[in-house]
Amino acid sequence: MPTIQITLIEGRTPEMRHRLISDVSAAAAQALEISVEKVTVALYEVPADNYGTAGVPRALA
Repeated sequence: MPTIQITLIEGRTPEMRHRLISDVSAAAAQALEISVEKVTVALYEVPADNYGTAGVPRALA
C-alpha cells in the first residue's frame, strides 16, 4: 500500500488540493496496477517563507 507525501507552498484552494489527491492517487494506482483504495496521499503545506529555491525564499521570489 503506497503512501505518497507531497509538500506544497500554502495557498491552494481546497478544490485544488482535493483534485491533486485524486489525480495523484489515480496515477499511482494505474502505474502500480493496484486499486486506488490502496493509495494514501498526504499533503503538507508550508509557508512561502519556509520554502526556498536556488537559495532564495519563495516569499521573496
